[in-house]
Amino acid sequence: MPGIRAQHRIAHRERRRAARRHGLLAVASAVVAIGATAGLIDAGHDERRTTAVPEPTPPPVLQPLPAVPTPTTAPPTAPPSPSTAPAPTRPPSPPPSPAASRTSAAPTAVTPAPAPAPAPRNRLFRHPRSQVLDWVRAHPDDPRRPLIESRIAAQPAAVWFAAHNPGEIAGQVRAVTRGAAAAGRTPVLVPYAIPDRDCGGASQGGAPDLAAYGTWIGEFAQGLGAGPAIIILEPDAIALSDCLTAPERAARFAALARAGDTLRAANPQARVYFDGGHSGWHAPAKQAAALRAAGAATSGDGIFTNVANFHRTADETAYARRVLAALGGPPGLGAVIDTSRNGNGAPAAGQWCDPAGRALGQPPTTRTGESGIDAYLWVKLPGESDGCSGAAGSFTPEYAYALATG
Repeated sequence: MPGIRAQHRIAHRERRRAARRHGLLAVASAVVAIGATAGLIDAGHDERRTTAVPEPTPPPVLQPLPAVPTPTTAPPTAPPSPSTAPAPTRPPSPPPSPAASRTSAAPTAVTPAPAPAPAPRNRLFRHPRSQVLDWVRAHPDDPRRPLIESRIAAQPAAVWFAAHNPGEIAGQVRAVTRGAAAAGRTPVLVPYAIPDRDCGGASQGGAPDLAAYGTWIGEFAQGLGAGPAIIILEPDAIALSDCLTAPERAARFAALARAGDTLRAANPQARVYFDGGHSGWHAPAKQAAALRAAGAATSGDGIFTNVANFHRTADETAYARRVLAALGGPPGLGAVIDTSRNGNGAPAAGQWCDPAGRALGQPPTTRTGESGIDAYLWVKLPGESDGCSGAAGSFTPEYAYALATG
């Protein structure tokens, strides 16, 4: 169950803290391989590998999403969803104080917040390298190839940057944004290197500390260029933060606010979206309070929801609007929804790992026809495994075909 997994993560984290306090063991970071990809960013989704040093010039590949989707249980006050899951079993944790995080994010406290960038209207960018495209090219005679190619490989999807790699990240981002600009399209970029990522779960890792993360984000921003871009800032960094202590959470939220400011200052045409969880997780008011503490209303352009999850678009739309209404902030804040695998809605509670019976959702577009919803995106690339149909993060044609025919 998702709540049990979260409890295990929190318990594991507390044991590590106790060990450090008493000097009983030396902590060594564990490398969790999320999946093998060929290309610039890394040999796998886990960013902490140092053995696969990327070349400085080729473009990065689409990075596989974290192996474990976020929880699918719904609190009693959450909007209705197709899942009848019980209330979350995560240990309760009060949202961090908004005042604490805003005090530490000095720029947003003393300068007026810039107006949100215009909502994206360009067609979205399909990066020319990805695991699904590699599979399509390598299997010309596979009978599943035409369907996978037309329904998945042909669609634009997000590009993930999961490696904490100062000195290289600016060039990697620039390679994507220049390709998108040349095509007259909007790239979707996912910086994913927050310290203590995934609360020590399957996608654990990130920068060694928040100071290093700030430096990395600054270099990331240097590669944005001047064209439109959509930035999905650190999936799960807000919704999955109950494993942190209150001071740690406040420090993380302040770092996210600074990251938003840095990215928007580097490219005013970039829209930065903060982690909104999804409709089956936190109640809108709770998520909005955390988002406010992280500076989403003043340092961002809106929220993203449903990343790596399965909740129906209608449920996510209603949920996102409730979160935005509770968040407040300047006019123009919007939401983007990951629709990559939500065509049949969420599975039964506890079925998070490549669940059967799922289907592709709405194709990616910036023209949703829904007020306040800026885009439907494929942030999680369909067919990249959660760890059951194949190695976590790897492309598995069986699951891709099932999604394409679901």
